[in-house]
Amino acid sequence: MPAAVVPERDLRLDLFRGLALWLIFLDHIPSNVVSWITIRNYGFSDATEIFVFISGYTAAFVYGRAMLDRGFALASARILKRAWQIYIAHIFLFAIYMAEIAYVTRSFDNPLYVEEMKVLDFLKQPDVTIIQALLLKFKPVNMDVLPLYIVLLLWFPPILWLMLRRADLALGVSVLVYGAMWWFRWNLPAYPSGVWYFNPLAWQLLFVLGAWCALGGAKRVRGWIRSPVALWAAGVYLVLALAIVLTWYFPRLAPLIPHWLAEVIYPIDKTNLDPLRILHFLALAILTVHFVPIGWPGLKSAIFRPAILCGQHSLEVFCLGVFLSFAAHFVFTEISNRVVVQVLVSLVGIVLMIAAATLAAWYKRVERRGSDSPPPGSRAGLAGGEA
Repeated sequence: MPAAVVPERDLRLDLFRGLALWLIFLDHIPSNVVSWITIRNYGFSDATEIFVFISGYTAAFVYGRAMLDRGFALASARILKRAWQIYIAHIFLFAIYMAEIAYVTRSFDNPLYVEEMKVLDFLKQPDVTIIQALLLKFKPVNMDVLPLYIVLLLWFPPILWLMLRRADLALGVSVLVYGAMWWFRWNLPAYPSGVWYFNPLAWQLLFVLGAWCALGGAKRVRGWIRSPVALWAAGVYLVLALAIVLTWYFPRLAPLIPHWLAEVIYPIDKTNLDPLRILHFLALAILTVHFVPIGWPGLKSAIFRPAILCGQHSLEVFCLGVFLSFAAHFVFTEISNRVVVQVLVSLVGIVLMIAAATLAAWYKRVERRGSDSPPPGSRAGLAGGEA
């Protein structure tokens, strides 16, 4: 087995994926003052980059070992099974989400919800729109992440096979696809018009980069990442990014950005994962690895346990977060949008996400204990009963 496949799960992955889920929830609530604590307001990247990178890392961790131990066919089947599970979760969430929006719109006679969530076509032509949703072409607001993850998993088996043999070559192929996407302006079509908000041909680079790090890449560049040069470069880049972002909120500072620089960097495209966003995420990752090393004692602290739990049950928590974000938007619109209410609703949402993760963890433990017990009527079962 190559040194690539990590021997044990890194709790940092669960911690930061859980935090990313919280940040995504807060960012999905329109006009939420609490969202000012999220990283999107202080740099070029946001929680989506964290989520996609860690998803690629954990996918390589889980399925890389399976592909080495049990072969390409079985590991690919497991990956496709996971993609199918996420697809079912997406369709289930879509149905609940549409029902939630339609109910609120009709009950409170407020058509603005339909426009804001971009579901007008669903209400006009539900038969056509449902088919497009099944094809992942119709996606209401805040429902773009799961379709992206599904597509990334669908093309992951051949990439993982290549990465287990020639990791750098697999990463090179991903870079070529990313470059071709920019050159030819490739993207997948959306319904009723336009393209995917998260271009899979662009975001696959971050997913594959996460897998490359899991399969030995991070270990090979560890010395450079921890070097003073890398730390200083990451810090300087983050400061410069913050200075540029501040000009978006304080127009008086805009003249401080040279005209030639503005022409070079703008627009900082999220759909096609602008290189500046990738660099910003990598700068954050370098500082994170430095200040939160593997085996950091704080990972076992009770303070971080809720975020780790959410990260370990990311699918359930993400789906709940999408539902809760619209519920929070409803509260702000129909009841009150005072700062106190916004803070309270945001905290309640995160508490509910933690509760859902805790429940999922409890059920998983119970199910595991049940599967380990001997079947009724067996020799071991009879012996246990007699004891």
